Amino acid sequence: MDREKLVRELLYQIRLGEDSSYEFKKVTFKGTKIEGPSQKDLADEIAAFANTKGGIILLGVNDKVQAGKPREVAGVPHEHIDAVQGMITRACQDNITPPIAPYTRVVEIPDHEGNQKPVIYIEIDKSLFVHVSNGKYFHRANESKKEMKPDYLARLMMQRSQARMVWFDEQPVPRSQDTDLDEGLAKRFLRGDQPASIQFKKLKLLVEDDDDKVRLSVAGALMATTEPHQWLPDAYIQAVCYSGTQRDANDQLDAQDITGPLDAQVIQALAFVERNMKTAATKTIGRKDIPQYSLKAVFEALVNAVAHRDYAIYGSKIRLHMFADRLVISSPGALVNTLEVGDLELRQATRNQLIATLLARCPVDNINPPVISGTVTVEAQRAYGPNVGRAMMMDKRGEGVPVIVNESEQLSGRRPEYRMAGEELQLTIFAATKD
Repeated sequence: MDREKLVRELLYQIRLGEDSSYEFKKVTFKGTKIEGPSQKDLADEIAAFANTKGGIILLGVNDKVQAGKPREVAGVPHEHIDAVQGMITRACQDNITPPIAPYTRVVEIPDHEGNQKPVIYIEIDKSLFVHVSNGKYFHRANESKKEMKPDYLARLMMQRSQARMVWFDEQPVPRSQDTDLDEGLAKRFLRGDQPASIQFKKLKLLVEDDDDKVRLSVAGALMATTEPHQWLPDAYIQAVCYSGTQRDANDQLDAQDITGPLDAQVIQALAFVERNMKTAATKTIGRKDIPQYSLKAVFEALVNAVAHRDYAIYGSKIRLHMFADRLVISSPGALVNTLEVGDLELRQATRNQLIATLLARCPVDNINPPVISGTVTVEAQRAYGPNVGRAMMMDKRGEGVPVIVNESEQLSGRRPEYRMAGEELQLTIFAATKD
């Protein structure tokens, strides 16, 4: 929004007063120290907006009105602006979980005498997550924040899918636009002769939010943009290869943060494993190479990780750690429904139905070259189709885990192990040796 239009809108709202979308706060100082609002109070207000429909906080405007006088635009002294902005950052990062990153700007608006006063404009989006502030959950009700009652909190968590429901991947991504969709990537999923714009909405790559604005869905951001981590910061694979059998920062042979759309992440992670695993050879008649891992098994494990991880968990990424004797893939999120670790070979349950559907439409050998890392040539990437025994990234028939188990056990003689480690599922595949 341009400055003049924003100033007109703010002056109009200041005359009207606070409502469900606007909060005004006068900033006071004692010497150089901010006296009010407190960092905790500001955090509560920001979290309340994020937990509701979003809103705007104006710092430097006094909501208390004296009879017969207009609402005071006190402003924030220029010499204190940096300190106030620092408090905003600390409130969002230190007092709120998961942290919030609102949009802020300094705007000059006239007081009732026409003097220009700087105020700090904080715009908070409706969040994909439910935020706790200073140990409590708040929401915005009319012109004030209120602590959530248990039944309200339960409904909100279900709506935002932090109750581990299956539709988190269909939710609109705040601040995204339909133009953020990469059509080159999105067209991989199209079928039939309907116009692409219609199919993008039918596939739920694009969805409408509560204000009828077209946004990326979570799945659309993950599958049809080149940088999904700009909206979901933890949507990447952290890959590390160690020379020994334990995690040791001084013992790293290779490391890579693997970003891009989910299918490109799978291919790049597979290439990471291929370039770092060793290949032994038997010395009997007729040389026989023995790789440490089956690429087919690792591929299935990586696809399962990106398809079934819980993207609603803030601060956790998929971790791929290679050791001298094993490979460990850790995926955020508890198992869904009544599924238990021992059921994985026999049953399947999908947390992200839309992501799974898109992966099932996504060819292994047709990833858009610009999103492939420099460590993976297009030719090498296309060769993975035959190597992994699959034309599409996912088959949705529940055959992935049996392939992982059978391929790995035949190669190494040891059965892979699944286990829950807190709120993440860990898969350990043991390395094969020539013995």
